[in-house]
Amino acid sequence: MKKKFVLSPMLSFIVLSAITIVLSGILSIIHVQTDYQTVNPITNELVTNVVEVESLFSLSGLKYIVTNAVSDFVSFVPLSMLLITLIGIGILEKSGFMRTALTLVTRKTSKNTVTFLVIFISMLFSLFGDIGFVIMLPVSALLFKYGKRNPIGGIIASFAALSFGYGVNIFLSSMDSSLLALTTNAAKLLNLGYTVGNFFALIIMLVVLITLSIIFTRITEKRIMPLLPKYEFSEEDESYIITNKDLRGLVIAILVAIVYLIIVIYSIIPGLPLSGGLLDHSGARYIDMIFGDNSLFNKGFVFIITLWFFFIGLSYGFVTKSIRTNKDLTKGLSHSLDGIGSIIVLLFFASLFISIFKKTNIGIVITAALTKILTLHNFTGIGLIIVFLLIVMISNLFSTSPLIKWSVMSGIAVPVFMNASLSPEFAQVIFNAGDSITNGITPLFAYFVIYIAFLEKYSQNETITITKGMKYMIPYGVSTFVVWFIVLVGWYIAGIPLGIGGTTTIPFNLK
Repeated sequence: MKKKFVLSPMLSFIVLSAITIVLSGILSIIHVQTDYQTVNPITNELVTNVVEVESLFSLSGLKYIVTNAVSDFVSFVPLSMLLITLIGIGILEKSGFMRTALTLVTRKTSKNTVTFLVIFISMLFSLFGDIGFVIMLPVSALLFKYGKRNPIGGIIASFAALSFGYGVNIFLSSMDSSLLALTTNAAKLLNLGYTVGNFFALIIMLVVLITLSIIFTRITEKRIMPLLPKYEFSEEDESYIITNKDLRGLVIAILVAIVYLIIVIYSIIPGLPLSGGLLDHSGARYIDMIFGDNSLFNKGFVFIITLWFFFIGLSYGFVTKSIRTNKDLTKGLSHSLDGIGSIIVLLFFASLFISIFKKTNIGIVITAALTKILTLHNFTGIGLIIVFLLIVMISNLFSTSPLIKWSVMSGIAVPVFMNASLSPEFAQVIFNAGDSITNGITPLFAYFVIYIAFLEKYSQNETITITKGMKYMIPYGVSTFVVWFIVLVGWYIAGIPLGIGGTTTIPFNLK
């Protein structure tokens, strides 16, 4: 029987890059372009921006690719975040802390509860930005592994929660704050005094968070886990027994972890003696002070987390004697980095594809063109909600940065919503919903490649491809769409507040 040819993830990104280059040349020849409007925050006036597809199917395009390939790879954020975080996770795993802690958790907790916690915590991680993708994926894999389950199930469940729950924040995240600034600027085109509070979407986000966590848990247990092949565990994994020494080490490590957290938390509370050193005090909101451009907490967050892992692993290893010498410590720090050469190669070609696609402007052109649909018809009420949700969903397949998309969309979308007596904050909630629904199924999402990389790492017999990774995500994506559709339409019909100071409708109509 002839063996079926399957494209590896690395070759897939190479092919996608080639297709993008050729497509950019074709679209450039026929002068594909569009315009979009942004709001000048100083003058509160609309500024028209023209964007066109830039061809890379040329000598200048080739020069761009060759000269920027290395720098784009080095500056590829998922790469640096992954490598630094894996250093901390490595010592946690090598010292034995992860095995002891996660084995205790899985032995005393049902499978459904473990899966629910993985999904729920992964969704909450979006509050801290993208770091959840490089922390929760490896941790979830180990949690399933030490629970005698296929670790791929943990990776799939965690990535689904992280990507499809990307905009489900019960508290204002740094990204939400940036989006809210654009929303407010756009709202001032029609109402100079319009303001939105920090907790404008608290209620609706809490409902969606809990609902998706429950549904994702069921999908993982009933649809995903039965599809996965049997995972072969090592003899060491099968025969592992927790000793009193392990428990003592666990207690000491947890105490060290708590002390470290207290110090960090104290450092981000303004107004206390010797506190606030990690904050950007120029921020307008507290969330901006934490995650502002000049915030030491924001700039060093990955290192802070890695250092936390280091102290936990070191204290556990010191008590249990699993770390006795400098050599043991060095091995622990590099443990998770062993055998990741293929992951680095995959990240290189993924960063190349994303850089090429971004340079062509195809994503922005598609986003701007789709946004114009809102102005072609007098959409109102449920029709406007549905159309805008679909526009954001489709746009996100080609332009995955929420900030870039909303900077293109808000100048048109917010006034359209206000003219239809729908609030600006409701427009942002719908945007967050649409932005999340297709996150997990587009290879242009930078952390999709991290997901594929971990699937490959823990795959024993199964061939991992980009399409297979997407296939795992489809049930979660469909469920996310259904939940958001019902919630958004239901919220509008019932007139329920979005949160504290946030509404779906406003008594404002210029027609």
